[in-house]
Amino acid sequence: MPKPTIDAAPAADRPNVMTGARKQISYIGGYIDPGFDRTIEACADLSLVRIDKSQPFDVLHNTLAASHAIQIDSARLDIPEHLRISRAFLAQCPQILVVSASGAGYDAIDVAACTEAGVVAVNQTGGNREAVGEHTLAMMLSLTKRIGETDKALRAGGVVDRIAYMGDDLYGKTVGIVGFGNTGTRVAELCRGLFAMTVLAYDPYVGENAMTARGARKVELDALLQAADFASLHCPLTDETTGMIGRREYALMKKGAFFVTAARGGIHDEMALYEALKSGHLAGAGVDVWEQEPPPADHPLLSLANVIASPHTAGVTHAARRRLALMAAEQLIDILRGGRPQRMLNPEVLPRFQERFAKALGHA
Repeated sequence: MPKPTIDAAPAADRPNVMTGARKQISYIGGYIDPGFDRTIEACADLSLVRIDKSQPFDVLHNTLAASHAIQIDSARLDIPEHLRISRAFLAQCPQILVVSASGAGYDAIDVAACTEAGVVAVNQTGGNREAVGEHTLAMMLSLTKRIGETDKALRAGGVVDRIAYMGDDLYGKTVGIVGFGNTGTRVAELCRGLFAMTVLAYDPYVGENAMTARGARKVELDALLQAADFASLHCPLTDETTGMIGRREYALMKKGAFFVTAARGGIHDEMALYEALKSGHLAGAGVDVWEQEPPPADHPLLSLANVIASPHTAGVTHAARRRLALMAAEQLIDILRGGRPQRMLNPEVLPRFQERFAKALGHA
């Protein structure tokens, strides 16, 4: 099957950007979508280099050191440690001006190190909100309707007792959303609009008025866990969120509640989740992200019939990949031609970045 592509406007048709000397973009990781390459390669003032991530850093150094921009896969586990954006990496590549994550997640990028180096870090937040939102809802439906369990029972053969697999409805239940950005907001829209669910949200960086406008009630994390029939994670992996959901937090959840995550592995404690499910305290879990990806076949969570598992594929759809590719390419083009970054992770770096940009490329 041919790979989907993006019909991008020619670079000459994009307004309000500045052209100048040829700038190099190095891409570390796999393809988002071929449209990223085609969009960049249509620009005469830009060059694109694909980095072979299997090679050691010293072999790649000259190419990376010549780069003005780095495009990198979002998931840390997809990138070997020596090519993750760190202080050591940036120290050896002083010409880099911008680092761009391919999706909303940015755990392959040390944002603080970028700020220290005067490098602007950006992501593509919102580009896969529909894909991840729909996947989250699919896991919630599969869990409450027990679709995974009944599918396995039928495939095993024999008589299936329908009453033994009685599920429930989503309608009117309470969903608690941890992380209320683009994807969390979309999950709230789906749950509220389709199933009249009560939406609670926890996000210390989103104000009460903004949450109310998006149809959610702002609460603290403990209150959310205690009240939710479904707790769903949609926050980035940071120092602040690592290990945020553990044995204590699962114990706070209502008996018979469901846990769902399409955020990042490392935010939730996998073994504590297994224990909460095995004991019967939680009714089920939908897990798309893992501490080790893919998880080993003998992972305890994969032994449980009431776990819906997927290998970090929530955001991997044709439509999402096309959208992310165009967003990433257009943002890099604008930045490297003097435009203001649209989706900055470290806005405080902007004055120093602009100074470095003018010095490196001869214009502000």
